[in-house]
Amino acid sequence: MTTVGIIGAGHIGSALAKGFANNGYDVVIANSRGPETLADLVASIGDRARAATAQDAAEAGEFVVVTVPLKAIGEIPVAPLTGKIVLDTNNYYFERDGHIAALDDKKTTTSQMLQEHLPESVVVKAFNHIMAADILTDGSPAGTENRRALATASDSDEGVALITRVYDEFGFDTVNIGPLSESWRVERDQPAYVVRQNADELTQNLARAER
Repeated sequence: MTTVGIIGAGHIGSALAKGFANNGYDVVIANSRGPETLADLVASIGDRARAATAQDAAEAGEFVVVTVPLKAIGEIPVAPLTGKIVLDTNNYYFERDGHIAALDDKKTTTSQMLQEHLPESVVVKAFNHIMAADILTDGSPAGTENRRALATASDSDEGVALITRVYDEFGFDTVNIGPLSESWRVERDQPAYVVRQNADELTQNLARAER
């Protein structure tokens, strides 16, 4: 049975934990306040989930979701994520994270920042342009007409293959933007951000993005 580690237990992390468990994964989830604060969440998910520290979640996961505020990515453990695929849900909100010059000046992306922090991991943009409430409610079986699509970006074909499989399990088609350097196209204030769209519509919105 595949185990996924989830670092971050906010709205997105909690929804993903429930979704992965529903799809047959074992889930190890962590937050910044300690495993004991996740008792209610874990109980609501059932036997497939357990709470842990970020270090434990990173070690346990065959792949790992990082879903913490951007300002906290420096706290993500590095060594246990070596060689692993890391799904990055992050977006930049200067109101929350403080202004980051490299992002304000369009010199990097949030996913590239995480990749820089995790140089021996494979970072993949995932689940960043969908509202948390829609993750478990807006999916549909493969082949459904007008099926919702989600974008991804990665410098790794292996990473894209993994998130394509995961998206499909959650009920979404995949649109591959390309490398991490293009992941800005699906972030805040861009046409594709938190809008329900099928694969054709998402592709068109990605092309309309302006930096």
